[in-house]
Amino acid sequence: MARELGKRFSEAIQEHASKLRGISEQTSTRAGGGEGWSRKQELGHLIDSATNNRVRFIVAALNGDYAGPTYDGNGWVDLGGYADSSWSDLVELWTRQNQALARVVERIPDQVLNTRCKIGENESVSLEFLIIDYLNHMQQHIQHILLS
Repeated sequence: MARELGKRFSEAIQEHASKLRGISEQTSTRAGGGEGWSRKQELGHLIDSATNNRVRFIVAALNGDYAGPTYDGNGWVDLGGYADSSWSDLVELWTRQNQALARVVERIPDQVLNTRCKIGENESVSLEFLIIDYLNHMQQHIQHILLS
């Protein structure tokens, strides 16, 4: 199952990266994102999400459980300086981070996909749910960036 999730992940990255590269620098600065973000900032949010979820996935797979904080999306986007970054650099960073995350997912043993993960005060969920939720979150934001 994890191998299939990793493959799904890799395919989504490949498909979306080429479309993201087609967005001009000028267009990337326009509002189009959630939280009043520009496309740059929304893609930056996905970079931050990949960073946080990499830790979650690896710790859960290695330790047999995960409990950790949520993160301040607006604060991370502001401190990340994404609005001042080049679009091509952001697309490259997003692509590379998510390719690395897909490799992690492919290597998670199926028997640990039911590992319990607790993020902040939210209900505990399985590692498999957390991975699928991340993929859906990523897809939702990418579609928003591309269609806005």
